[in-house]
Amino acid sequence: MKPDSGNLMRKRLLIIEFSSLAILLASMAWFGNRQNSGEPLSAGWLLIPALASLALFLSFIGLMYLRWVAAANAERLTRHRIVFALLTLTLLGVWLYAVGNTWVSLNAA
Repeated sequence: MKPDSGNLMRKRLLIIEFSSLAILLASMAWFGNRQNSGEPLSAGWLLIPALASLALFLSFIGLMYLRWVAAANAERLTRHRIVFALLTLTLLGVWLYAVGNTWVSLNAA
């Protein structure tokens, strides 16, 4: 990877990360205001924070890849990729578990 393309990718991932964080925080504040007003919340609206948090996780993982795996020495690259893959699967599994539990608890209520 050329240094310029790495910087460009890093900038794009940072923009995605902070935009997703802003959307996530704004949607949480909006949900809090709607709950205080007593209006029922449609489960479909939860797609906004779910997708924003997924984009936040994916951009964080991408930045971590650029910093950790792409910069690794050739002799340690395989080890870094294996550990990174396990960490990625763990983070996405936790995200999927949290979103799934939220969806189930809303449908049970």
